Amino acid sequence: MAQKRRVVVTGGSGAIGQALCAAFAAEGADVAFTWYLNHQGRDRTAALITEAGGQALPIRASLRDKNGVSEIVAAVTDAWGGADVVISNAATGVLKPAMELTAKHWRAVMDVNAHAFLKLAQGFAPLMRPGGRLMALSSAGATSAIDNYALVGASKAALESLARHLAAELGPKGITVNVLSPGVVDTPALEHFPNREQLLAVAEMRTPNGRLATPNDVANVALLIASPRADMIQGQTIVIDGGYSILA
Repeated sequence: MAQKRRVVVTGGSGAIGQALCAAFAAEGADVAFTWYLNHQGRDRTAALITEAGGQALPIRASLRDKNGVSEIVAAVTDAWGGADVVISNAATGVLKPAMELTAKHWRAVMDVNAHAFLKLAQGFAPLMRPGGRLMALSSAGATSAIDNYALVGASKAALESLARHLAAELGPKGITVNVLSPGVVDTPALEHFPNREQLLAVAEMRTPNGRLATPNDVANVALLIASPRADMIQGQTIVIDGGYSILA
C-alpha cells in the first residue's frame, strides 16, 4: 500500500487554508495545519480533514514568534517523521501608506510573509524525499502598486524572489518550489480593506472569466502543482485570477 502523503499548511484556519486542507485530505493525504486565535476555524478545518478521511494535526503556532516555525517542524516530525508537501499560506499585513510605515511594521510583516517560508524550507526540505513540494501564497501586490499595500506587496515580492532561489538550490534534490498568486478572492481578509466592495465589483467586472477566483480554485491549482504531472514546473509564480492581470 502506498504511503499517505503528509501535507503541512500554515494559516489553515482561514478560508484559503481550509480549502487547501480539505482538498489534500480528499486526495488521501494526512494534513497538519497551523492556527493561532481562530478556534472556530481550527475546529472546522479539522472536521473537514477528518470527514475526507485524513488525519488532522492542528498546531497552534504564531509565525511572528521566532520559535514558531521550529515548533511546527518539531510537531510534524514527531507525528509523521517529515512532510511531503508544505504550503506557506499564513500571512499578515499593515495597510498604511508607505510613508507611514515603521521598522516594527516592516519586521512583523516580513517575518510572517517571507522569512517564515525560508524557515519552513530549511526545516522541512532536508526531510523530504524526491518529489517533495514547497509552495507559498503571494498576491498581485508583489508586482502592482495597490493603495496602502506597500509593505504587504514588498513582502510578497521578496517571497517570490526567495522561491526562485530555493528552486535553484532544491531542484537537484528532486524538490520543486513554486508560488501561487490568487487574484481578488472574497475572503474575510478583505474586510480589512475600506474599499472592499469596490475592489470586488471592479475585479469581477474586469475578469475575462466573468467571476472571481475562489479558495477552491486556489486549492485545485495547489493539487496540480503537488502532483507528479507538475514535476517540471519549478520556481514559478502561478497566477490564479481568471485573466484579470492580463488586461491593461
